Amino acid sequence: MFAALITAGWCLMENKAKKYKVLMIDDDENICQLLALYLEKDGFSADFAHDGATGLETARNNAYDVIILDIMMPVMDGFETLKNLRQFSDIPVIMLSARGEPMDKISGFDCGADDYITKPFEPQELIARIKAILRRAKPQAEQPKRVDLFNLSVDLSDFTVTRDGEKLDMPPKEIELLYTLVKTPMHVFTRDDLLKTIWGENYTGDPRTVDVHIKRVREKLGDNAHWKLTTVWGIGYKIEVF
Repeated sequence: MFAALITAGWCLMENKAKKYKVLMIDDDENICQLLALYLEKDGFSADFAHDGATGLETARNNAYDVIILDIMMPVMDGFETLKNLRQFSDIPVIMLSARGEPMDKISGFDCGADDYITKPFEPQELIARIKAILRRAKPQAEQPKRVDLFNLSVDLSDFTVTRDGEKLDMPPKEIELLYTLVKTPMHVFTRDDLLKTIWGENYTGDPRTVDVHIKRVREKLGDNAHWKLTTVWGIGYKIEVF
């Protein structure tokens, strides 16, 4: 049914956003499986390799957007793996390790890591860091001015929102917020994501302004049979499609 909804109802005025590919190189299969669940739920696709040598071969023969690399692994550790990877690829790499000493982090960055996370960690934090790296590494192309989802239309060319053909009264920031959510249905945006996208990287005001704007947008949208502005507790917000 979900596939049918995509075909029949998601009438976005652009091609579907690229699904970013992540390669996890970690000998702990349980961690890989857990992270894969979070990544795929957030719109990524994930592949695995359980030692450094296999990871290098996989990275050499496939295209990925980011690599998550453990340090303590058999055959070849993460530092050596990263040194070899940097001989043929500049793909962003996030290193994972239970070793949190400053010199370990320095070694990772010296080998070419883009970020370093100490175990244990929250999967949501890792995903947030992946998104931050992708924003820096792959600036978004010019976005379409209008997006449509079932009976809802958001148009930034004239800052209008219509539902069932009827115009809704919203100020610019509410429209930009709704546009961002509608453009990628089912994607969960953190409060920080929305602040940076709509209010800018240098915003220094109250971060709860996102919550206030979400509340106002939700009230104006009302109920709908096909989609809903949903709070994902402890993470952020998304447009959920039924």
